[in-house]
Amino acid sequence: MAALGKVYLVGAGPGAADLITVRGARLLAQADVVLYDALVIPEMLELCRGAHLIPVGKRSGQRSVAQTIINQQLVECAGKYRLIVRLKGGDPMLFGRADEELRALEAAGIEVAIVPGITTAVAAAAAARQPLTKRGIARSVAFFTSSTAPDHPEHPALPETDTLVQYMGGREAAATAERLLADGRRPDLPVVVVENCSRADERILRLSLAELARGLEPGHGPVLVMLGEALALREHQPR
Repeated sequence: MAALGKVYLVGAGPGAADLITVRGARLLAQADVVLYDALVIPEMLELCRGAHLIPVGKRSGQRSVAQTIINQQLVECAGKYRLIVRLKGGDPMLFGRADEELRALEAAGIEVAIVPGITTAVAAAAAARQPLTKRGIARSVAFFTSSTAPDHPEHPALPETDTLVQYMGGREAAATAERLLADGRRPDLPVVVVENCSRADERILRLSLAELARGLEPGHGPVLVMLGEALALREHQPR
């Protein structure tokens, strides 16, 4: 029986090709096959050189590849190729369904390694020049999403923390703002929304919690919403 290949779950980072880690870029250059997310930009795929490319994108509200199929593809690729990369937007271990893929690969006796990536919240904070923590103001941060697995109930409760960062928050952000207002947060609480973080068409929007509760205009890419006192515009800071 032929030896099975090794699978690497690699974080692509927030979007820009030059924000992937050196290790991640090296593995893309060495890979025999790369299964990549819908949010991975073409410039990132240019790092793959001679690898066979398999799109396995998942986008909210659009037709996409089921997770069970992706798991099966990874197992099958390990039987055909030596070095397999599963390229995921952001970091594989944060809202990246890594648990499901790890379980499938481990059950099949396939060796797996994980290469972390820059998660979008950190890149968005850098783009907006807004630290998520601030001495004397914010010492805790929570990353959360309103998306749930099929047939699972929603989680209406929000984390109790100084700074909130909502992933995949475009359509759900207004409901989040309404819950925070109902919980007593002040209407002028600072909010920063970042769309297409680190890409050429990146867009940064500053508004208040009350304004967010009225909803966001439909975006053209992934949206991340940051809320909290630490997001207040600093004196002399460019808008």
